[in-house]
Amino acid sequence: MRNAPRGRRGFLKAAGLTIALPTMESLPRKAQAATTEPTPMRMVCIGNMLGFYPGAFWPSRAGDQYELSTTLKPLESQRENLTVISGLDHGVKGGHFAIHAFLSGVRHVDAASQPDGNITVDQRAAETIAGKTRFPSLTIGSETGIHGGCQMSWTRSGTRVPPIPGPHELFQRLFVGDAQADRQKAIDRFRLHESILDAVNDDAKSLAKRLNQQDRDKLDEYFTSVREVEHRLELGEQWSTIPKPKTELPAPDNTNMVDDLPVLYDLMALALQTDSTRVATLEIGGDFASSRFGYRKGYHALSHHGQVQESIDALIDIETYQVQHFSNFLEKLSKIDQQGQSLLDRTMVLFGSGMGNANSHTNTNLPVILAGGGFRHGRHLAFDSSAHHRPPLTNLFLTMLNRFGVPADRFATSTGTLRGIEVANG
Repeated sequence: MRNAPRGRRGFLKAAGLTIALPTMESLPRKAQAATTEPTPMRMVCIGNMLGFYPGAFWPSRAGDQYELSTTLKPLESQRENLTVISGLDHGVKGGHFAIHAFLSGVRHVDAASQPDGNITVDQRAAETIAGKTRFPSLTIGSETGIHGGCQMSWTRSGTRVPPIPGPHELFQRLFVGDAQADRQKAIDRFRLHESILDAVNDDAKSLAKRLNQQDRDKLDEYFTSVREVEHRLELGEQWSTIPKPKTELPAPDNTNMVDDLPVLYDLMALALQTDSTRVATLEIGGDFASSRFGYRKGYHALSHHGQVQESIDALIDIETYQVQHFSNFLEKLSKIDQQGQSLLDRTMVLFGSGMGNANSHTNTNLPVILAGGGFRHGRHLAFDSSAHHRPPLTNLFLTMLNRFGVPADRFATSTGTLRGIEVANG
């Protein structure tokens, strides 16, 4: 087994990385100041399981002179940092049973027909930076509520990424160091995986002697995949020896999603700031406690308002609260300096839902906001949702992936990048 390099600079050199790791008290100040490379791009995706009441969400007109709607009023201070996008969806049906396609454009039942299955945009981005941060991605959401809990993130193998269920667990993962025994178990697992790869490699090399050229080409592709796995294992083992960053934030307790929401946003901001991860998702589920707002009906029941004004008013109240804390999150990112830029300038933040209208169970005209990321903002970008040749929402995801640094020319059902989304001063 390879010896893990000692010290932060040794780790960076061996890993072949140019990243800014979080400040570590156990390392010399000189070593901590060694990296001066530009900060990398980050991606955050926030989804609401039940969508937003359309009548209070969408602005009445398009362009840069639009007025923020009732639900979006809390975003006034961040207006120039975001774009409201209407008229896009994935062309899928299924109501609640299709919302898990929000970040992929592909329902799980249709994944077999797609080259990359139903991998979500966050996981596609995370694939390209495996090993560069302690956590390739963080998926946060409830495991209770309607339809089986959080289903925001999916791998290309069609596996749901289990969510971190609350602020306590997220805090522990980000800032609480593992016990020595647990670290040793992790190292032992890496060693076992390396031993397995070594054995597989030996068998493959022996087999190569009996293969024709076509099969040898296939075997070369296999060896390339194995080397990628070896590299990720090496980086993962090295992270197990690097201390976690420190924070003065007290360890939070889990209460309910309503009260936990601002804490989760604070922890996500810290995760990005310390470069613990560059990809994060948060799903607000159907178990969002409407009782915390004084309503007797549950959040899910209110979303099926049946045009009853009392239920609609309650729904708008709950959704405005969610938007307010989204706005606070953007504000926090905009104030964190990263080598002459705000963290928001280097973080694409997607906010929306895979549900267009919960009352009618439709997945069309999905609510979407894109913030940060160095794009030109301050507009309501409206597409004609009835137009036959309108672009799919996956075109936005392809744009985001390209901005993240993924040299892809397609993502799921995309037909190209999304017109109207441009890099500022680009």
